[in-house]
Amino acid sequence: MSARTNILLEDGTNELEVIMFSVADEIFGINVLKVREIIQPIEITPIPKSHPNVEGVIRLREDVIPVVNLSKVLQLTPSKDSTKDKFIVAEFNQTLVAFHVHDVERIHRLSWEQIDKPDDLATGTEAYATGIISFNEKMAILLDFEKILVEINPDTGITVEQVKELGKRNRSEKQLIVAEDSAVLRELLKDTLSEAGYVNVQFFTNGQLAWDYLEKLSYEVEDPAEHVHLIISDIEMPQMDGHHLTRRIKEDEKLAKIPVVIFSSLITDDLYHRGKQVGASEQVSKPQIVNLVEAIDRHIL
Repeated sequence: MSARTNILLEDGTNELEVIMFSVADEIFGINVLKVREIIQPIEITPIPKSHPNVEGVIRLREDVIPVVNLSKVLQLTPSKDSTKDKFIVAEFNQTLVAFHVHDVERIHRLSWEQIDKPDDLATGTEAYATGIISFNEKMAILLDFEKILVEINPDTGITVEQVKELGKRNRSEKQLIVAEDSAVLRELLKDTLSEAGYVNVQFFTNGQLAWDYLEKLSYEVEDPAEHVHLIISDIEMPQMDGHHLTRRIKEDEKLAKIPVVIFSSLITDDLYHRGKQVGASEQVSKPQIVNLVEAIDRHIL
């Protein structure tokens, strides 16, 4: 079945739709916007010397797609009833991948305010969490699928080597703010932006924390744009997403002139339109770090 509904959430409302699914006896979630479709398991072709968490590949129409076994990734027990198993075919970071899960429940429409930031000391399955969802007296983990893919194939992530071609530059006087919930990506962005000369970068783990800082700055100084030269924001974040953050910045008279660059694995045609509607200056798809640096340069140099 197709997972992408015809209900388009309004721009910047801080809402999302999540597909709940289970692996072993635990419940997890994935943003509908990441999901192309959900299918019954089909024949898998093993790939010699592949990563142990990759079962092999499937052919789905014209695409050859790797299958990731989430029970192995999360170190949980195998499926007890394979007749309920499903493949969640996802598309993000310009990559197609099928996640093998044990059952799929239904779509829940939520506010990002209902999703809590996981503990930084989380272990086990929670080490892959970008958010903790509470619903119907249950709890579900919103998984960091980007982290799962980077662990399997580091080439899908961000590397310092990608920005070295730009040459040495001094951008130390420029103050950047980054809102990014993934600890892995925060570290990668810190290293790569530093290599690109941007060493004065302040990180926030979600849009709400970034907004709290910017709102306080707007009250305290006459011209916040003299203190923050550019803002980089992910889209998916607990408490407040990147579209809602961008809209609030652009609706604030004193903050509105600060450029906002959305850096996300979800730059589809629809999401690009939403980013434009809320006032994003640029939108760059992860993991295109060179494109991100070039976008920053265009707006603050």
